[in-house]
This record gives sequence, C-alpha cells and structure tokens, in this order.
Amino acid sequence: MKLPLHLLLFTALLPSSDGIGGAKTHTGGHTGGVKGVNNNTIAGATAPPANKESLLESPHDSSLLEESPNDSSSEETSAEESLTFPADGITHGIRDPDSTGSSSADGSSSSTTSPTTSPTTSPPTNKLYVLKRNGSKEPIFYDKIQTRIKSLATNLSPFVDIAGITQRVVTGLYPGIRTKELDNLAAETAAYMSTQHPDYSRLAARISVSNLHKETSPSFSLTLKKLSSLVDPKTNQPCEIISPELMKVVDKFGDIIDSKIDCDRDYRLGYFGFKTLEKSYLLKDIITKETLERPQYMWMRVALGIHIRDIEGMKKSDIQEDLRRAFETYDLMSQGYFTHASPTLFHSGTTHPQLSSCFLLKMKDDSINGIYDTLKSCATISKGAGGIGLSVSNIRARGSYIKGTKGYSNGLVPMLRVFDSTSRYVDQGGGKRPGAFAVYLEPWHADVEDWLDLKKNHGKEERRARDLFYGLWICDEFMRRVEADGDWSLMCPNACPGLTDCHGEEFDQLYRKYEAEGKVIKTIRARELWQKILSSQVETGTPYMLYKDAANAKSNQKNLGTIKSSNLCTEIIEYTDDDEIAVCNLASVCLSRFVESDRGEYGSPDKPGQATFNFEKLHSVVKVMTRNLNRIIDVNSYPLEAASNSNTRHRPIGLGVSGLADALIRMGYDFDGEEGRKLNAMIFECMYHASLEASCEIAERDGTYDSYEGSPMSEGKLQFDLWDEKPSSFGQLSFDWKELRSKIKKHGVRNSLLLAPMPTASTSQILGVNECIEPYTSNLYTRRVKAGEFIIANPHLLRDLTDRGLWNNSVKNQLIKNNGSVQDIKGIPPHLKKLYRTVWEVSMRGVIDMSADRGSYVCQSQSLNLFLSSPTQSKLSAMHFYGWKKGLKTGMYYLRTKGAADAIQFTVQEGDEEGGEDGGEDDYGGCLSCQA
Repeated sequence: MKLPLHLLLFTALLPSSDGIGGAKTHTGGHTGGVKGVNNNTIAGATAPPANKESLLESPHDSSLLEESPNDSSSEETSAEESLTFPADGITHGIRDPDSTGSSSADGSSSSTTSPTTSPTTSPPTNKLYVLKRNGSKEPIFYDKIQTRIKSLATNLSPFVDIAGITQRVVTGLYPGIRTKELDNLAAETAAYMSTQHPDYSRLAARISVSNLHKETSPSFSLTLKKLSSLVDPKTNQPCEIISPELMKVVDKFGDIIDSKIDCDRDYRLGYFGFKTLEKSYLLKDIITKETLERPQYMWMRVALGIHIRDIEGMKKSDIQEDLRRAFETYDLMSQGYFTHASPTLFHSGTTHPQLSSCFLLKMKDDSINGIYDTLKSCATISKGAGGIGLSVSNIRARGSYIKGTKGYSNGLVPMLRVFDSTSRYVDQGGGKRPGAFAVYLEPWHADVEDWLDLKKNHGKEERRARDLFYGLWICDEFMRRVEADGDWSLMCPNACPGLTDCHGEEFDQLYRKYEAEGKVIKTIRARELWQKILSSQVETGTPYMLYKDAANAKSNQKNLGTIKSSNLCTEIIEYTDDDEIAVCNLASVCLSRFVESDRGEYGSPDKPGQATFNFEKLHSVVKVMTRNLNRIIDVNSYPLEAASNSNTRHRPIGLGVSGLADALIRMGYDFDGEEGRKLNAMIFECMYHASLEASCEIAERDGTYDSYEGSPMSEGKLQFDLWDEKPSSFGQLSFDWKELRSKIKKHGVRNSLLLAPMPTASTSQILGVNECIEPYTSNLYTRRVKAGEFIIANPHLLRDLTDRGLWNNSVKNQLIKNNGSVQDIKGIPPHLKKLYRTVWEVSMRGVIDMSADRGSYVCQSQSLNLFLSSPTQSKLSAMHFYGWKKGLKTGMYYLRTKGAADAIQFTVQEGDEEGGEDGGEDDYGGCLSCQA
C-alpha cells in the first residue's frame, strides 16, 4: 500500500529497536552519536583529508544561524555568555557557540574569523551552503546544526536524540537553503518525532520560537509603532492596525511596558500551540505577510487593549491602576493560566476592538422586512468575527396564508437557504473563520420535519442548507409525550401565537389550549418525530438538544422574559428581544496549570499525595478573569446598537475551562471515578464563588447591572439554589457561602451571568491541553498545520510509559492498530489502562453525571458533546432522557460517532516494528467556528 509523504516520514522517524530515537546510549541526553554516522560528516560522508576543501571546513566560521539584525542583545552577549531562561534553563537569543560574529541594527553583519580560516562567501556550486539572513553564503557544517539544536534542548529529557534529529535534518538540505528554512526543517523534524517523547514537541517549539525571535524586533513598543505606521501600497492610506489610544500609552510608557515582557516565556509553548498562534493570531505585515508579533507581544497587546483607556485628562493614579491591571493580566496569560477567547485575541488593542464571541437573536418579525433586517444583522455580526444563535420559531410554516399578498408561505426551508448562503459569503473577521449561524427551532413548529433534513448529505439540493448548524429548543411537554408514546401536534406560529414567549406550565396550558381549539396543522406520534430527530443526529451529529424549561427556570435572567435560544456552541443562554441582541464575552482557565506535581508538566503521580490542586490560585485567577470580562463590556466595539443595549443592561460574561482531562490525569484520577467527580464539582464551585465574589466587589464600587432587581440573585437565590442543591465541596474548600450571600444582599452583583464552559478548540491547542470538559478522544491523533500532518501521542501516557520503560515500537504499533486505545495492550498496568481510557471507553452516564454535578454552579450552560462508537436509536434515546431527567440545560452539543472520528486506517502487520499510522484525529471534536 502506498503511503502519503508525511506518513512515510513518520515511518522513517520511528525509533529503532535499540531504544528511543535510534541511539543505543546517551550521555547527558544530547551528546550521543548516531549509529553509523561520523559526527563530523554530513549524511554519513567520510571525513575529508586534512587541508582539503570540503563541506566541513572549520566550524569556527560565522554562525550558521546568525542573530536577528534588530536584536540588540546580540551586540552584548558572547557565545559563552548566552542569556539563560531562569525557569527552564532555555537559552534565549542563542548564538552558536562557535560563532563570534555580531549583527548590526540595519541587518548587516560582521564576524571575526578563525586565524586559519577566511570567511567563505561564494562556495563552489557543487557544495552545500546556507543563504544567511544578510544575503551572504556559508558552507553547511554538521557540527553547527547539531550545536544549534543542542543549545535549545537544555533541560529536556535524555530521550531526545539531538544527533538523530541532526542527521535527519541534513538529509533534507539543498544548496542555497535559507537559515529560516533550515530552522523550519529542524522544527518539523523534531515535531515528527514527538511520538517518541513529548519533549521532542517542546524542542520543535523552541526552534520555531527562536526563529521567530530572529525575525522580529526585541521591543514590544517598536513593534507596535511599526504596525501603526504601515501603509497600504495600493491605496497609499494608513492601514490603521493599532488603536490610537493604545499608541498614546506606548509612546508615553513604552520603556515600562517593555520591561514587563518576558519573551523567554515563548519557549514554554508547545509546537502546535505556537503554530496555531503564528497562523491565525499574531499580527502580520499586511504587505509582506511576515509575522511581526511575538506571542508575548500578543498577550501584552490583549491585556493593554482590555484595561487601557484614552489617557488624555486621566489622573496619574488611574493610569497607574490601569497599567497594574494590564500587567497582572499579561503575567497570568503569558504563563498559561488562562486565555481570552479568539475574537479578543484577534482584536484587542486594534482599531477594531470587537472582543465578543457570541451573539443571540430572534427573527425580528414574521415579514419580509423583519426577515431581511435579521439577515443584515447576522451578516454584520459575522463580519466582526461573532458566532450567531438565531431563533426562527416565530416564522410561519409552509402553506400558511399571507394576508398582505393573498398568497401562501414557502416556510422555513427557502428562507434558511438564504441565511446559509450569507454564512458562506460573510465569513468571520475577514477570512479568519467561516461564518457560523446556529438555527434554533421548537419541536411544535409545523416545518420541523423539513428542518431536520436540512443538513443531510442526500436529497434535493434546493431542500438543503448544509452550512448552517441546527439546535432544538425542547419543551418538557414534548419529552413527556415521547416517554408516554402519546400524540404530538404541529402548529404554525401565525395561527398559534405566544408559544415562543412562554415556558413551563404556562406553555403547557397554551399548547393544550390550541390543541383543544383545533388549531393544529398535523398530528403525529411523538415518537415518530423523536425517531426522525435521532436519525438526523446519527447522520449529521445535529440537531443540538437544549431543554427550554430547564434553561429558563434555572436562569438568573428569567425576570426579563422567556429565553428563546442558545448560541452557536450551546453554552450561552441569554434573553433576547426586539431591541436586544444578547452578547457574551468569553475566557477559559487552563485547569492543568493548577495541578502541582512532582512529576512535572506531564504524567500521573507515582504515589499518593504526589500531586495537589491549588484551589487558592484558581480562585484568584478566576477573579482576574471576571474583572477582565466585565471590563470588556465597556471597552468593546459592538457591531450593532441592539447588541450594546443588551450587554450594557445585563452585563453577562462566560467563564469556561480547558484541560479538565489533563488535570484529572495529572492528579491520578479516573475521568468518571469518584475522585474525578469530586474534583470536577469542586473546581466549578471554586470558580462560581470566585466570579460571584469579584462581581460583588465590582458592584460595590460601580453599582449593580441595570436589570438586577427582580432577578433570582436579587432575591438571594444562587445557581445551586435553582437546582435545589447545596455546595458540594465535600468539606475540603474553605469558601464561606453565608458571608458571600450577605455581601450580595447588600451590594448586589455587576454581572447577571458568569459561568459558561465553552468549546476551546483553538485556545486549548495554544495552551497544549485537551479541549474544555471532555476526555481525550484518542491516545494517538493527528495535528494539522501548514507544514502538514503530524502524529501525536497523548503526552501524559507517553511520559508514564517512557518512565516505566514500556514505550517501544511494539506498543506504538498496537496503539495505532487499536485506534489510540491502550485497553488491549499487554504489559501496561491496569491502573494506567483505566486512567487512559478514551472518551469511547468512558461511560456516557458518567459524563452526563459530571455535567450535572458542575451544572449547579454553571449559571449559563455547557458545550456538552456526547460520544457513541456505534450509535443506535435506543442508546441515543436513553442518553437524552437521562440528561433531561438530570436537569441539564444543554442535553447535547454534538453527537460524535466512532466512524466519523476515526482517521484513515493503515495496515499494521502483527509484530511489525517499523510500520503503522495514525489511530485517531484530535481535531474532529472542535467546531471550526468555535469562539473560545
């Protein structure tokens, strides 16, 4: 069978049977040679005779990979005095130890050469040479490549085989390769080897980061000045990238801001996190497309954009406080404790500060004007990088009489095809992401059967709208009738008004009243419609399942009226009205960062008590996040006035998480085990308490949000009260809920809603952890970046097996063969098999139980995916009813099925020590348009 190029590369990079990375022994991890390779030759060539011209001339010529022309540190730091990273020992601004050259600010370079060797600027064309950043040519030396890589491998595992990487890099060289390309080749080579040990990915990241640092300015303030001075050559107009308010601050406090930035923290990023930032988040020169920002500059830009106002006329003390808050935010984000959502990372500190993620709206009116006004609103929001949740239950059904034209309605399908085309045309943020609209419908609507078919792959094209997403807004009455195998009546909102504007018992009475009056278009068995819903979910993964009555009964916004839909990703549940488009600003905390373990960043504990969870730190970080999101409400640039109206009146925010699975593994807890469930509930209790406390403190200073009076919180009812639950910290947390209730009664809160665990596909990848609240989908998966596909193993599993001497080619091939599952691999201890169950091996009952456990602290809702390897209607129906009876607001985001999630399988022969390919894709579970 013929394999793709990237898979052939992967096969070539498999370790030999002698050990990791093909090296029999290592000295200090980085000085061992490669079998059959002379360390002074390229690609196994014989060492040249003395005094003969060759590729391996004196290694003391100018540096192979020279310093950045604009890096001032290169003028002051010799090879022997390289700056060191205090936390990890990573060298920063590294010069090859053999180099004595220096670079000037204008990009020219000078070098002091060996007394016995003159600089080589024009090597013979039959010799390999590198084209340096200043345009000069230099012969390529194997030792220099190895020294360059070795200098970036400080404090990495002994399993990282520097000589092996160097040998493979050399095989990809060609005459005239640029130093930047050489760095990229080395990074990609290391990344391909990350299935051997997670530190290969760290090394790949360090090489890439070092390369970016050479290409960019060492000054944040100078970088922003360059970005703000860019001119579009086609129009000769300023590009206007950086906000004038931010530039005023940079002009006045640039030195102070620069001093707060620690670019060495960039070296803590994983390779794929860095590549994600580089591709989509870091600001670029719009002319050359070259990246100008470093990751640390992005974090500082975002922090300043959130906290800095126009300093003209401000008191010095107020400016200092704003800067303090900004530096606090920068410090936490740059260390990976949390991140703001993608729109905030894209736009904060720019001339287009649209920082919100989610927008919820309903059709303005069942008329041409109402429909097309709503369509324009959706297009405007999508242009600003917002995801949309749209309720269409108030639009009349197909065949309904139109009084004005004396005609009959075409129903939802043709209208939604127009929205479908708009979502494709108006992408988010000028090409950053596809436009994404989620369309919500209540199951009593007479067009619901046609609506369920809109995303299916078969059928007439004119009856499909496949680029939209679909969600059911389900009343309890429907669920009861399905359970009882009763009849279900389909109605038109034009003939049966008011059903969208009520819930609970009021809805039940009105619905039954219309049935009794004979205002029914069609009557079917409730289970017939239920089966069509399940069939659509098995085929397309949708519609989402959200429970209207639970969502309204347990909402702190229920004093405003009936909530009509959720958002694109099912975690936001907010009130909308004719003059209000609900908005939410998001941020997610990286739970793995709060595990303090003797085992380091990866792996499970060897013994009890080796790992602890720092709730005190989590509490303090969540308070910072709450203040930030509250601040964004005021500094945000809203795409529509109706959005500003809603957000400033009710001030909701959305706090979520990433890396729950990583935190549980590092604590040594099974995902759905007793200890895992306890930690899950305690985390969200801690987050809810912290966010309430911060919001109350803001209210003490600024007052409550406008619509506070009449809300459950104004009556002393917190989220767990609405669930009839009590805080379940099992006596291990010291939060005084009685005292907090007393403070809220006195001062109120500034924000109507607080917690909303969202999908975190992009930001989780940046932080190097698993997505949001989900278990790992596989222990072996692919990452896709511009350079190609890379096969990755779960770094925690890899660490645990490597440390126990259990990781080898046989285990790797079995992992591939078993689709990333360790359950049938001999030799792996039972407790590790249980710890590393994939989502396909974890009980969905346990996943739903954990969702309900944290639900009593989640005042919005959750992006809860459900997973069935081989779905049947009976299994799916049982899951839905279990979630409904547990009181969930979101019963299901997507249904994930094993067939869709599996990567292409390749044959792995029994006992084959060299073959094998990918066993699962990690990116299936992430919505392409997810906002956090």
